[in-house]
Amino acid sequence: MIYTKINGTGSYVPEKFLTNDDLKQFVETSDEWITSRTGIKKRHIVTDQHTIDLAEQAALKALESSTANKEDIDLLIVATVTPDNAFPGVSNLLQERLGLNKIMTFDINAACSGFVYALNIADKMIKSGAYNNALIIGAETLTRLTDWRDRNTCVLFGDAAGAMVISRSDENKIMDVICGSVADSSGHLICNGVDIKDPAVNAKSVQDHIHMNGREVFKFATRIMPKTIRDLLERNSLELDDLDYIVAHQANERIIDKAARDLDFSMDKMYLNISEYGNTSAASVPLAIDEAIRTNKLKQGDTFATVAFGGGFTWGGAIIKL
Repeated sequence: MIYTKINGTGSYVPEKFLTNDDLKQFVETSDEWITSRTGIKKRHIVTDQHTIDLAEQAALKALESSTANKEDIDLLIVATVTPDNAFPGVSNLLQERLGLNKIMTFDINAACSGFVYALNIADKMIKSGAYNNALIIGAETLTRLTDWRDRNTCVLFGDAAGAMVISRSDENKIMDVICGSVADSSGHLICNGVDIKDPAVNAKSVQDHIHMNGREVFKFATRIMPKTIRDLLERNSLELDDLDYIVAHQANERIIDKAARDLDFSMDKMYLNISEYGNTSAASVPLAIDEAIRTNKLKQGDTFATVAFGGGFTWGGAIIKL
């Protein structure tokens, strides 16, 4: 039987950041308004960096913390909704930067659930026997899609990357991963692609901004997060008391608080770093896991659950033992 484990983590955020007070120069808002509704105090933003730059730095840290060498990596997956190009993918170009072998690389788009989707894919591909060590990354430069005139969305998003090395194991460390989706045909959380071109005009393509119906997203998130945790526990014959921590997607502190109350799970055991980074989409979960490990909130031997939701609507969760 082939099992899997986390064999290293890393993360990276740009140096520049915007505080809630900084945002007052763009929109009518205040630190109290933002903090009370989201729990966010600041967000890191790119200035002269691209998604691949953030992904590279997080990947190097994950490799450094793992027992796997670069030549051991035989699968590279990047989860992102903000690739630098329509093609080639971030993963394809990152392969060269990292000096990896001629291996399988691809990008996936599952919005904020993207990293958990990547974890699910890597876990299953290794357990199939076809691969040994996967480098999976969630990397986003969401502020490139942010409408700085919309106070309901511009306060939410930040830029970051998180990475993880997943390797074969003799023990069942990545115990279970589940993912799902339901079509958001109403466009409650959407960023449109470029318009169809009239060849006679050949106008320059213009990228859209993020649009969100906060009320509907909140309703979906607060329903799916507790359900995903309960499903994972039931599938693995575990109880909430068996979890040392839950590391949730950092979209809104009120969502995490509501999920904790619905689960009857202590907020002291719900990892939070949203005040520092905001919502970093696919980077959120690996950034939080890496930070929890580095700050010793998560220790060797601990069992934790992670859960995410995102545009699509998508969701995913996992139970992992360090």
